[in-house]
Formats: sequence, structure tokens, C-alpha cells
Amino acid sequence: RDRSYELTFTAIPYSERYGYRPALIPRPVMAGTLPARVTSTVKNDIYAHIDKDGRYRVNLDFDRDTWKPGYESLWVRQSRPYAGDTYGLHLPLLAGTEVSIAFEEGNPDRPYIAGVKHDSAHTDHVTIQNYKRNVLRTPANNKIRLDDERGKEHIKVSTEYGGKSQLNLGHLVDAGKQQRGEGFELRTDLWGAVRAKKGIFISADAQDKAQGQVREMADIISELNSLSDKIQKLSDDAATANADPADMAAQIALITSRINDLTASVILMHAPKGVAVASGEHLQLAAVKNLQINAGNNADIGVVKNMFIGVGRALSVFVRKAGIRLIANKGAVSVQAQHDLMELLAKKSIEIVSTEDEIKITAKKKITINGGGSYIRIEGSGIEPGTPGDYNVKAVHYGRQPKASEKVPMPEFPILSAVDSSDFCLECLLNAIKNDDAVVEGV
Repeated sequence: RDRSYELTFTAIPYSERYGYRPALIPRPVMAGTLPARVTSTVKNDIYAHIDKDGRYRVNLDFDRDTWKPGYESLWVRQSRPYAGDTYGLHLPLLAGTEVSIAFEEGNPDRPYIAGVKHDSAHTDHVTIQNYKRNVLRTPANNKIRLDDERGKEHIKVSTEYGGKSQLNLGHLVDAGKQQRGEGFELRTDLWGAVRAKKGIFISADAQDKAQGQVREMADIISELNSLSDKIQKLSDDAATANADPADMAAQIALITSRINDLTASVILMHAPKGVAVASGEHLQLAAVKNLQINAGNNADIGVVKNMFIGVGRALSVFVRKAGIRLIANKGAVSVQAQHDLMELLAKKSIEIVSTEDEIKITAKKKITINGGGSYIRIEGSGIEPGTPGDYNVKAVHYGRQPKASEKVPMPEFPILSAVDSSDFCLECLLNAIKNDDAVVEGV
């Protein structure tokens, strides 16, 4: 340097009572708003061009200079009706959208987007054609529509992904505003799932004007309890008649400790006039533990082709009044007790009739027929008749022939596994071994 650094300034002595404030530099005041367009660095951008703070870049309409796309201004904030820390309402603006630029306190260095406008190139989606509707629609045609036409009010929430998924409420219309239903519709062209951790209640019972509790089910529980009482009486009669009773304790526990007020993760469905479940192909009802079906009147099961009923332990059928009819119009009827006895008991008569052929009664060891104390015993060593009264034989001819016998092949029954896996409780066995118990439950 050829000379030392010099600085000249004007100052006043320091004082706690006085402070120095230099005069503000005059600046222009911006009144009103200026039209501008949102810009982007990407041509025909289908998404908003914003920074980490959600701000936009804009090109003021009066600015005729040439700028690199997306750099026509510094980042500009947008004024919104609702905003806060990580919450608010932000509907991103695409490039080309017309906006109105305002300035805080008229300061040209503090611009912000005060509003967004439709124009001739970006027309309004609510016009005289649908002026009764309130519509929120995104560029990808995600939509919330609220129609205020009196007597035809409806709400529609829709997305185009995968075809179309919609929630429609109220007066349901098609694209031509023609009614196609009323109430509510939840539909999708993809998959649908309804999940509720604590339980689901589906009801067709009336609850006018949305009055009453959400889980109001007192009448439904009363119906279930009434049916349970009837089945309980029927089960008691079955036990009296030496038939196996129903597991009513499990039914009652399901109603009282789980279904009532949805105190467990269950699904309760009810309709006062009926429920229909249909499938174009398969329909499956499965329960890991118990399956309970009760009917206060009739139960009808119709099968066009084959029907299989498999029971792991016992099958008990009890009829209180009108009897049992088992009829095969064609084909044989086979009733077998493969590894135990078979009993046919009747208080009155038992009829065995063959209308066109013969009746065969075969036993490997012995047949005994007893009526009123008189009997006939048939076995391999001979035939023994016996009676406490008269013995009359009526015949046109009574002959004696040499001895003879007829060997009849006896059917062989399959032998199943001695232990049914469904009856075996591995956890019970392990606990018994651990505790050195002599008794193991579940086998």
C-alpha cells in the first residue's frame, strides 16, 4: 500500500438513555397485487416445483427478460388458509398456474403468493354447468365432490388408480347426473379390505337420524340369547333321551364374553329380515374350534350333487317330535358300524320290507330272534327253536333233506390310525412331562 487505511465516521457518546437509529432508506411501496405464473425447471412438469420449505418460483407477467426456466425469481412463499408446524393445507401448484403476487407491507423485497386463479387456458372445474357442487380435484383426478342440490345431496371421494376406487354417499348419480342408487357405496376395481382390531359390527337395523349408540346391539343379543335358550332345552331333551347334548357352554360364552358389546375381536352381522350369502363357485365356513348353527324355525340344506359329513368323534342326531326320514330314491343305502355294535330300537313295531327282492340277515357267529319269550337261535352248530307255548307249523309240504350249509363272505373294515391328531394336545403332553404329572389331558 502507498498509504494507510483510514475510516471516517460520525458518532455520539454512548449513553444508556439514548440510542442511535439511522434514518431508513426510502423504498417504493407496492400497492395491490401483480399477476404471475408458477414456473418449473422441467418442461410440462406434472408435479409441483418447490423447495424444502414448500416455496415456489414465479415469473411476473411484466418481466420480459429471458431467464433460465425455473429461476425467474427467488423462492416465494404461498399464503394458505391453514398452516402450522408440520400441519396445514397445501395443494401443490403446477407450472403455468396463474397466481397473484402481493407484498408484505408493500415491500417489494417481501413478495408472496396471495391467491391462485383460473384462466382461459386453465378453466374452472365449477361453472354454471355444475354450480351446485363443491369440488376438490387434483391434476391426477383424485376427487372430493360435495353436491348441495337440495333433495339430491351427495358426497363422492374418488381416485383413478387401478381403474377406479370410490366412496359414494347419499344420492348416488352417474357421470350424466342420473340417479343410480342411494345410501352409500364403497367400490374398487382392485382389492378391498376392512380391518378393525377390536371387532366389527355390521347391521341392517334402523337407527334413524344417526341417533343412538354406535354399538347398539341389545335387541340382537336378545335374539341370540333367546335362540340359545331354545337350543339349550332341546339339548337337555337330547341328553334325557341318551343322545349327546350340544356344547351350550361354548355358545353362551361366545355371546356373553365376546360378542356382547364387541368385547373381543369378533364380527357381528345382523339383519332383521334376512341375510343371504352366495358365491359363483366356492363358499367356505371354517372354525378352528366350534361351529354353531341355530334356527328358531326350519333349517334346510340342499345339495345338487354330493355331500360329505366327516365327524372326528361322535355324531348325535336327536328329533323331539316328528321323526326321521332317510330316503334314497336311487342307489343303495349303506349303514355300517365298522368296529362296534349297531342298535335299532323302537317302542312299537319295526318293519323290514323288500318290495321286489329278498331280505338277507347274516351273522358270522349267531343269530337270535326272540318274540314274547319264544326264540330261534341260529348258529354254526345248529338251529334251536324254543317256545313256552304251542309250536305250529303250517305248510303244504314239510320235507327233510341232508345237512347243508352256505358260506357267506364277511366284509372287512378298514383300520384307521389309533390316535387322531386332532385329539392330541402336544402342549398338554409337554406340560405334563415338565411337571412330572401322571395324567395328560387332551388324548
